[in-house]
Amino acid sequence: MEYFDDLNPYLVRQDDTTLPATNSDTGNIPEIYLGNILRLNIGKLGTFYFTFSSSNQWRDRTFTGILEDAGMDYFIIKDPESEKRYLLSFIYYVWSEFDEELDHQYNTPQ
Repeated sequence: MEYFDDLNPYLVRQDDTTLPATNSDTGNIPEIYLGNILRLNIGKLGTFYFTFSSSNQWRDRTFTGILEDAGMDYFIIKDPESEKRYLLSFIYYVWSEFDEELDHQYNTPQ
């Protein structure tokens, strides 16, 4: 990826001497992204809301299903009534609702 960084006119490079100090006491704390939070809640029933702003026919859509998988830019839900599966992108995702408590923290060893 460094090759493409050289082509970016907006890239601001830092000298090696000006790198910020890092705290080594933090351990290995995972970054919390939406996909990671959803991944912690696989198997739960939820309602997922989407807005497709450039479409008149599909302006706002709601999907209800059981969360089966989640990645960095997608997630998969299964309709519990029809067994149909939906591969959904985070690009148009707005929010979701669950009727049960969500897991949202990684258990990190102390």
